[in-house]
Amino acid sequence: MDWIYPVLLAGAIAVLVAAEWPRLSARLGLAERLPRERKTRSRRKGKGHLQLVETDDETDEFAASVQRDLERLPTIDERDR
Repeated sequence: MDWIYPVLLAGAIAVLVAAEWPRLSARLGLAERLPRERKTRSRRKGKGHLQLVETDDETDEFAASVQRDLERLPTIDERDR
């Protein structure tokens, strides 16, 4: 029966380390060595050169549709309360 306490303690430590692994790996610098996280980081850097191109036609059409939607919203007057 004396062996069960160290086994439970080791299991609890293993669960704690597994739950805190993302934070521990970031703090210890292990995240840079993992290939999955390296791919995510390179994807973020790769999209840095992209630009959003807007045309006046789309902007005007969008603004008009937003204005129409706002006009259709129900309103509550102070006297209706």
